[in-house]
Amino acid sequence: MFVCHGNICRSPMAEFIFKDLAEKAGVLENFYVSSSATSTEEIWNGVGNPVYPPARAELLKHGISSEGKRAVQLSKSDYEKYDLFVGMDSNNIRNMLRIFGSDPDGKVHKLLDFTDSTHDVADPWYSGRFDVAYNDIFNGCKALLSKLSDK
Repeated sequence: MFVCHGNICRSPMAEFIFKDLAEKAGVLENFYVSSSATSTEEIWNGVGNPVYPPARAELLKHGISSEGKRAVQLSKSDYEKYDLFVGMDSNNIRNMLRIFGSDPDGKVHKLLDFTDSTHDVADPWYSGRFDVAYNDIFNGCKALLSKLSDK
């Protein structure tokens, strides 16, 4: 899921891909983009894990650094702070709605819903295919940036 403010994310890959696209388009300053975990699996004793090494390696293949990023937990109070919450899959959406209690302002969306596809982003944790996840996320972020730039 990644959260966006000022117009717009759990996936650190989505956070950094979106930031890269927005920077290349010259509009990064219009957004606050950050990723948050919808579960506590990546957070131990209040300290979040760094970006998973294979995800970090896939980003680096595309010239994108995720240096310094650590997992943080999404909280109910985040709903009022941000304009848009974007999940990678149906489980993220379900977890976000559980954390928020509801989505009265229609801020919660699945990333690939911004494309012509409505499937979930391929989960590389199970497949090991970080390249496939990267492509899904890249296409979703590109479509999302286009939609937000049209506003």
